[in-house]
Amino acid sequence: MAEIGANVARVRARIAEAAGRGGRRPESVLLVAVTKTVEVDRIREAVACGLRVLGENRVQEARAKIPEVPGAVWHLIGSLQRNKVKEALRLFEVIHSVDTLSLAQEISQRAGAADVTADILVQVNISEEPRKHGVLPEQAEGLVAEASRLPRLRVRGLMGMAPLVPAAEEARPFFRRLRELRDRLREALPHARLDDLSMGMTDDFEVAIEEGSTMIRVGRALFA
Repeated sequence: MAEIGANVARVRARIAEAAGRGGRRPESVLLVAVTKTVEVDRIREAVACGLRVLGENRVQEARAKIPEVPGAVWHLIGSLQRNKVKEALRLFEVIHSVDTLSLAQEISQRAGAADVTADILVQVNISEEPRKHGVLPEQAEGLVAEASRLPRLRVRGLMGMAPLVPAAEEARPFFRRLRELRDRLREALPHARLDDLSMGMTDDFEVAIEEGSTMIRVGRALFA
């Protein structure tokens, strides 16, 4: 536990410093601890060290872990297939990876059947890389507008990933692009709150925070 506790303290200190550089409070940044491939015992240690929000990439892996880790809130940060929406709504508080209207409609329908409201983020392919998931930036307004009108669905913001780059600073233009897109959509779609920006991972989260991230998805810096 000492190792994970030290990692958590280091990451939180880096968050505080980055938030300060951006003129923000550290509390404005939610640390989502990515537990993909991490053993349940180590996840429980992380929760004991104060981590409360955990992120999983796959419904199948989360299904086995969640009952074994009490006291945590879980986010789905990986892609979601429509045939797993019903289970995802049972397991996760927030879905970061909605990138098509058909998926948003399925979530809305399943949330209505379960009498719950689903919190989602619209995933944007800010680097426009062919192999990455996410709606293209120029198509984001249409998806956010349509999804925001669906019942039992709350669009909380946008999610994006910078490309792999040699230095974190090189990711800045991509994070800035996502923030500026979010700001434009707020003006164009006043009925959509879009409070959150999920951007930044182990190698670049400090730059993402400086550019306005409200959720960072960190795994290796916590569990490696």
